Formats: sequence, structure tokens, C-alpha cells
Amino acid sequence: MDNQTEVRKFILLGLSNVQGLQKFLFMLFLLLYLSTLLGNMAIMIVVACEPRLHTPMYFFLYNLSCLDIFFSTVTMPRMLAGLLSGHQGISYTGCLSQLHFFYFLGSSEDMLLAVMAYDRFVAICYPLRYTLIMSPRACLQLASATWTTGFLHALMHTVMTSRLHFCGPNHIQHFFCEIKPLVKLACNSSQLNLNLLNIITGSIAIGPFVFTLFSYLYIFSFLRLKVQSKEGRRKAFSTCISHLTVVALFYVPVIFNYVPPSSGSSASWTMIATLMYNVVTPVLNPLIYTLRNVEVKRALKRRLFSRE
Repeated sequence: MDNQTEVRKFILLGLSNVQGLQKFLFMLFLLLYLSTLLGNMAIMIVVACEPRLHTPMYFFLYNLSCLDIFFSTVTMPRMLAGLLSGHQGISYTGCLSQLHFFYFLGSSEDMLLAVMAYDRFVAICYPLRYTLIMSPRACLQLASATWTTGFLHALMHTVMTSRLHFCGPNHIQHFFCEIKPLVKLACNSSQLNLNLLNIITGSIAIGPFVFTLFSYLYIFSFLRLKVQSKEGRRKAFSTCISHLTVVALFYVPVIFNYVPPSSGSSASWTMIATLMYNVVTPVLNPLIYTLRNVEVKRALKRRLFSRE
């Protein structure tokens, strides 16, 4: 590698190569990004300020909103700048940083959704032991475990990517520094990076999804067989449907991206799937949780429209 020039800057092609649509896409994604910030910040403020919402479920919802804000911010501002100016340049260090925080926050949210499913499982199936199992200490430990595991997962990819040498083309077929299109530009072998992506990241994607799915299958069977009250069933189903909607919107495109072989999907479909869980889902999470959650709607009304 001594006689080859190291690439110190990459060009993100992303969505900016869609001729004639840059201004429309800029306005669309700017609106989505602002909605993400405002919606999730509103939930965080309401949960923090409303004593009635100081429960495990809303503690995890607070964490989800926090992750959604940071997760979108990792990619959206640079993508918006690229839509305005054309092809967007990013330094080698900036590329690794963006890669790290994307996988850190994305995998943390992936596991947090499974933790939220576990919280609903305990609340509905073991209500008398709920406060003991989901104690403040246990909730803090579960939240810390999701953030820590996500950080270590991202650190693994960052370190392994930093070991690659880039000496040829520097155009990345994506709107951020994603591993799959990035490692294709490496001059040395990137097979280990792709194996780690398929095995480790694929397991992190599909493991929590399977756990969440089985948790809700058990919850639904429990509600059908053990809960006689129609009002109790309705309230439990409403909460579960909200969470399942979020789960489907997040996990399906993630599994599409990381469970099949890395070279199996086209760049355009990969970008569409990434936009679903990185841009669309963070916008919809606040709407789903507020529109289907009576307690959050009441708290928002009290905070926004109270005369006091």
C-alpha cells in the first residue's frame, strides 16, 4: 500500500443524483426531519414533566424518542445539504464517525423495542409482580444495557472499517456512510467486514424481532384466554397494537437490509429500506404513541392548553 494514495475524502451520491427532484426531496425530508424533532421532543418533555407518566413504559418511550432524534440527526442534515448542493463530500474521519453513530443508535433502538415488548409482557401477564420485576433499578439497567450493547456493536464495525485501505474510487452509492457500499471501495479484502455485518448485525436485527414477536403472541393468547373484562382487553390491545406498529415499521426494513447476503439487494432498494427506519419511523413513532394512547394525549392537552 505504500505506493498507493490513501483516499481521505468520500463523495456521497445518495438521493442527489435523482435529476429534477432535488428541491422537492429537500422540502419533503426537511419537513419530515422537523416533524421528528418536534414530535419526539414533545413526548420527552411531557414524560419528564408529567408525574403520572413516571412509569416503566413511559421511561422506555422517553428513551425511544431520544434515540429517534439522534438517529435521524446522524444522517438527515448532511443528506439535506447534499440535496441542495449536489454530491456531498465527507472526510474519512467524518465518514467513520457517521458510520459509528448510525450503528450505535440504530442497534440500540432495535434492542429497546424488544425491552419495551418485555415490559408489556410483564405488565399484562404478571400484573401483581410488575412493580417488583420492573423496578426503577431494573428499568435503568435494561436501558443502559441497550445503549451499551449498541455502542459496542458500532465500535466493532468502526474499528474493522478503519483497518481497510481506500485508494481507488471514492463515490459511495448511499446518502450516508453505510458499511456495505463503503467496503466495496476498499483496496484490500473486506470479506471479514461483510461476514461480521451478516452474522453479528443480522443476529442483532432478527434476535430482538423474534423475541418481540413471541412476547406478543403470548400476550394475545393470555388476553384471549385469561382476561374476561372487555375494557381490560381493549386497553391492553390498544397499547400492544401501537407497539406492534412501531415494531413492523422498524424491523421489516432492517431485516431486509441486513439478514440477506450483503450483495443480494440493489443500492436503490437498500436506500429505500434505510429511509424507512431512519427517516419515516422516527416521524411516525410520536404520532402512533400519542394518537393511540389516552394518557399521553391527556398529558399533552394539560401541558399545551392549560391556563395555569
